[in-house]
Amino acid sequence: MYIALLGRQPELSIAELERVFLNTRWFSSQAALFDSPTPPNIQRLGGSQKLGRVIATVQSADWKQAEKKLITHYKKAWAKHDGKITLGLSAYGFTGTPNARDLQKTGLIIKSSLKKSGVSLRLIPNQEVALSTATSHHNKLGLTNNKVELLIVKGKGTIIIAESLGAQNITALAARDQGRPKRDAFVGMLPPKLAQMLINIAAGSKETEPTLHSGNGLQILDPFCGTGVLLQEASLLGYDAYGTDLADKMISYTEANLDWLEKTHHTTTARHIHQGDAMDTVWDFSKPTAIAAEGYLGQPFSAPPSPTKLKEVQGNCNHIIGNFLKNLSAQVPTGTPVALAVPAWRSKDLSPYGNQMFTHLPLVDEPERYGFTRIELTNATPEQLLYFRPDQVVAREILLLRKA
Repeated sequence: MYIALLGRQPELSIAELERVFLNTRWFSSQAALFDSPTPPNIQRLGGSQKLGRVIATVQSADWKQAEKKLITHYKKAWAKHDGKITLGLSAYGFTGTPNARDLQKTGLIIKSSLKKSGVSLRLIPNQEVALSTATSHHNKLGLTNNKVELLIVKGKGTIIIAESLGAQNITALAARDQGRPKRDAFVGMLPPKLAQMLINIAAGSKETEPTLHSGNGLQILDPFCGTGVLLQEASLLGYDAYGTDLADKMISYTEANLDWLEKTHHTTTARHIHQGDAMDTVWDFSKPTAIAAEGYLGQPFSAPPSPTKLKEVQGNCNHIIGNFLKNLSAQVPTGTPVALAVPAWRSKDLSPYGNQMFTHLPLVDEPERYGFTRIELTNATPEQLLYFRPDQVVAREILLLRKA
């Protein structure tokens, strides 16, 4: 059993996990449990900050009980450990206790005990109750037996102790975003981690989408490929990259960025890029295909638009994306999954439940009109699959569909 520490928008993070891994379920508002036949790779997930292998479950919400279990286990488990241990401690979901000093004391107790056994331990100091992903990654915690981060996560009446399998490599994500030779802010800046999430939500895995993964050469189609961010991430995940875009300029940008990726990251997957309007182009579905894309988001806004302007932009986006879905539906094989980011506009108002209100595209509520059905998730509702920053007016709403 494994545990994931979820990202800033946890419902979207758990949706990605559910599409890739078996038996995914909530453990707390910050964490999810899942099963996997092989150890999961944190760098293949866009929505999780850290992953861990569950070592022990404490049937109590009391930190002292968890601390006792942790100290007892590792005094014994590491008593004959080879080489120096680097240890970090991170706690999630607790209120008040433990604080950063409490975790340091726990680490020092383990260190003192191991010293008596002749085992050397370096303790990473806690400035906060949980180490940042940057600290975990830069110290390579979870990547070897001698570099360990213990994740202590509190749920409802239960505490889990897990050994980290690594933290999200925010440095590499930023380098892929900012280091590629061709960027264009006008067409939008799709974050690489969101691109990873879209691909995983669409493609699933051989456990969750066995038919799609039954052979070799699964391709990811992005009919709005822009500068190729999504296709870069697809290549890094081992999928063939298939992209089209209305603008010849974007096709040349995508090709240049994929050339750069091949040279810098040594990708070897196939690619097929050509010009085409998503509303009428013809694609090649001779290979197993999953569709992952960011559709037309309309113009950017720095403040919520007037009702008249919003209605105009909403209509334009609905027309373009709706015609794309009709065109896709006429060609794509039955059962093909689609993860599509579409715009949703934030209002100044709050819902009666205190949540931010959004204006959605009309097609969101009627995918059957376009030849698709929703893929239902166990752990998140369609309304929760939103990606946005606090200062953004235009959010990305993730539609998870399947050809009817």
